[in-house]
Amino acid sequence: MFFNNRWLTLAVVTSTLFLIVVDMTVLYTALPRLTLALGASSSEKLWIVNAYPLVVAGLLPGAGMLSDRLGHKKLFMCGLPVFALASLCAAFSPSADMLIASRVFLAVGAAMMMPATLAIVRQVFSNERERALAIGIWAAVASGAAALGPVVGGVLLEYFWWGSVFLINVPVVLAVFPLALLLIPRGEGNKQRPCDFVGSAMVMAGLVGVIYALKELSQINSSWTVIFSAAAAGVFFLWLFARRQAHSAQPMIDFSLFRNRAFACGVGVAITSMIAMVGIELVLTQRLQLVLGLQPIMAAMFILPIPVASALASPLAGMLLPRYGARAMMVGGFALAALGIVSYALWHQTGTAMQLISLAVLGFGLGGAITAASTSIMLNAPEEKAGMVAAIEDVSWEMGGVLGVTLLGGLMTAVYSRSLSLPAELVTGDGAYDSLDEALRIAASLSPEHASLITDLARTAFDQAFMAVLICAAVLVVASVVVLKMVLRKSLGARQPS
Repeated sequence: MFFNNRWLTLAVVTSTLFLIVVDMTVLYTALPRLTLALGASSSEKLWIVNAYPLVVAGLLPGAGMLSDRLGHKKLFMCGLPVFALASLCAAFSPSADMLIASRVFLAVGAAMMMPATLAIVRQVFSNERERALAIGIWAAVASGAAALGPVVGGVLLEYFWWGSVFLINVPVVLAVFPLALLLIPRGEGNKQRPCDFVGSAMVMAGLVGVIYALKELSQINSSWTVIFSAAAAGVFFLWLFARRQAHSAQPMIDFSLFRNRAFACGVGVAITSMIAMVGIELVLTQRLQLVLGLQPIMAAMFILPIPVASALASPLAGMLLPRYGARAMMVGGFALAALGIVSYALWHQTGTAMQLISLAVLGFGLGGAITAASTSIMLNAPEEKAGMVAAIEDVSWEMGGVLGVTLLGGLMTAVYSRSLSLPAELVTGDGAYDSLDEALRIAASLSPEHASLITDLARTAFDQAFMAVLICAAVLVVASVVVLKMVLRKSLGARQPS
């Protein structure tokens, strides 16, 4: 009886999901210390943060096919030791380049496990209402973990060195492995399901090219030749991938699924939610530490309302979905998120209580929207494509995280560098324009009077960039509300479950 308990299986699967998603955002509070310890440049910082979700996103379509072919349990069990070993490598990385390589290795283990987590949930829960609640819990863990990553990082940094944010994965994996072996039901898999390694390489090359081009746009001395070359190469490889899938008898991603409006909107909401959550958390944790001077643990506690509210909203949304439908939940969630962003922009320099309330509203809205999106994706696709659909869902999360860092983080860098004007006789080179932490490091080497001037100018420029990010995130979420109401008006009734 114990070994067939579906709720214990859900606990095992979601505990692993928590680790996978936390590693996408856990470095945000660690970045200032990590940068100092490893001497990482601005470009290296971007790839330290982005290498993990970018590689996961590139590998997930192929991993979804492999999960369907081998069986979800088998691939999940193989991914656990890879994830633990990569965590050890990342924790003890002696250089920025080694940390980037370790994050890539970590992404391989994560990509092996992630599609299986949602597919296993769908497999063990046959009752429709239980399945909706289970997916809601899955989404709560995923959205909560993404929001909780900086909090976990801040708490660990209070007592340990930066590598502890990776080392914490190892004991959890060791505890999960025997339980997963006993609890997760064995699936035979579909031996006829092919594995398209060429397609996986194409989508990876395409994503890297596009993301690199977007990253270069934010640099103050960016090369348009490099930008256009990288973008053209990325788009070309993504076009090749889409063309290959369209002509494949068994594609990694069946683009015909997107003809279902509820499915397509679910994917769009997942991506948009992660862009907003990850982008805001990235710039907020940097502002709290570098502008307001908070310690990592205090910065982590400050943003705690986001993951707490998100975790509360997700299972609640899962229970309300059968009654109100996906359209109402996604639109309502995004409306609350937009309210939270706008109110925080208005109150971010005043009372702490209003700031915390605004962050809670933001987290609650995104948590509800993400749960509705996950359910809309999983319940609007055939059972035999569970691995593929789970991979698409997971790609949406990872790509949202990558775009949040690249677009909103890049916007922050661009506005900061173009808003900053420093006395040429005090500061030479572009280092101070590259990032706020570099400007503060340069200021520390000057006389107290000059250091105060440089610090004030750099922090003012950063605050302007911070406001630009909040405005951009609010516009994105509001625009998504309008699109959702227009696209889903005909396909989903206000009270019809998706």
